[in-house]
Amino acid sequence: MSSSAFPALHKRNMGIALVEGVARYSYAALDSRIEALARGLLGEKDDLDRERVAVLMPAGRNYVTALHGIWRAGGIAVPLNVGATAPEIEYHFRKAGVTRVIASRQQLIVTDPLCRRLGIEVLEVNDLLGPGRQQQPLPAVERSRPAMIVFTSGTTSKPKGAVITHKAIHTQVTTLINAWRWTREDSIPLFLPLHHLHGIINVLSCALWCGATVHASPKLDVARLCEQAGSGAFSVFMAVPTVYVKLIEHIESLATLQRKAVCRGFGRMRLNVSGSAACPVGVFERWKQLTGQALLERYGATETGMTISNPYDGERRAGFVGQVLPGVTAQLFDDNHRPVRNDATPGEIRIRSDGVFQGYWDDERANRASFHDGWFRTGDVAVVEDGYYRILGRSSIDIIKSGGYKLSALEIEGVLLDHEAIGEAAVIGLPDATWGEIVAAAVTLKDGASLDLAGLKEWCAGRISGYKVPRRLKVMRDLPRNAMGKVVKTALRDLL
Repeated sequence: MSSSAFPALHKRNMGIALVEGVARYSYAALDSRIEALARGLLGEKDDLDRERVAVLMPAGRNYVTALHGIWRAGGIAVPLNVGATAPEIEYHFRKAGVTRVIASRQQLIVTDPLCRRLGIEVLEVNDLLGPGRQQQPLPAVERSRPAMIVFTSGTTSKPKGAVITHKAIHTQVTTLINAWRWTREDSIPLFLPLHHLHGIINVLSCALWCGATVHASPKLDVARLCEQAGSGAFSVFMAVPTVYVKLIEHIESLATLQRKAVCRGFGRMRLNVSGSAACPVGVFERWKQLTGQALLERYGATETGMTISNPYDGERRAGFVGQVLPGVTAQLFDDNHRPVRNDATPGEIRIRSDGVFQGYWDDERANRASFHDGWFRTGDVAVVEDGYYRILGRSSIDIIKSGGYKLSALEIEGVLLDHEAIGEAAVIGLPDATWGEIVAAAVTLKDGASLDLAGLKEWCAGRISGYKVPRRLKVMRDLPRNAMGKVVKTALRDLL
């Protein structure tokens, strides 16, 4: 399978694939451009044969052309973060064995000196769109071949390169199209980073697979997004919880008529999805109050794609990521690799599916640790209640072992967010000679608010058990986050 297997990407489809500013690009025009770039990449070769080609550019026509062109030429795309520093990019280049990079002009400032030193060829999309060998047949790319290396977010360890095959992409995309009822009539904004699956698969690939329209922006512009939503530009909306927080703040700052128009716009959409980090219950409830939309929260990982989702039809439970998606097998396991059979008993989520990745690139040690008896070990701990999964956190950092108890950092964070002074909260465990670990919290405060540890402890009394109350508190201006909005808790340990 190559990108030409995307049913809507063909030369007879005059439907609009991408809107970028005032420009509109049809599927037919996009398909021709992708084909030309694939031939430009091939040069005199018949097949790139798993050559790793990095993609370093924001959302838009050039990104799609590069990604799909690499696939059609038989290469492995390595999408990278446009906001990454030179040392971070160098790490990814070396880890994946990148030989060429297709970059936007803005990225050349960072990539040129680095690539000259590493002997990596730097290209712009237009460099590859010349006449070339226009009649050259493109290679047949089997579904079993790797399509891309997507690096994990690196919130708990050094980023690892997850090898995702064409078959896995097919499975992940078609699963979501069926579960979330995608059609060619849909229209969706794309402002998410395109080096993680949320943007690449959930938004871009699902839309292009079924013939929908993507409104691509290089970065998030909350005011512009609200204007577009108010005008009825979108039928589907997907974002991380931090974006919903920003949207709520902006909407609440608007004059009455504007606020009503924006809320109506979001309310008329058929679907609003939240993911990539836990959605606080307060955000879920406030969004529903404003727009009437019950956010559809879902769960997945770089290595598996989306595996659990609240239903399109039916109850969407705040604080829960939903039920196992069709075609996916999920099971909770205890620390001794035994299946957890009882509701409300915590266990690690393990996954089997055709959407699971092939393994980590050049990292056999991580591969051995990540699979057990054919199950992929997500490292996420959850409980199941009436078939709905509730995430307690990462076993490595969100499960705090204190005085014989296993505490959920996410549960404690949810309580802290009810405090009138707290804007954001992140909870971790810190080593302690007596308790093993103690609960520590980092928070940001709302404008004009103040808070100290004694006041927080007093407020927590009666709201959560004493052993869950934070024993250390740090007030911060901002919590450290990665490009997807996840708090980087490893960075908090040094600060607390």
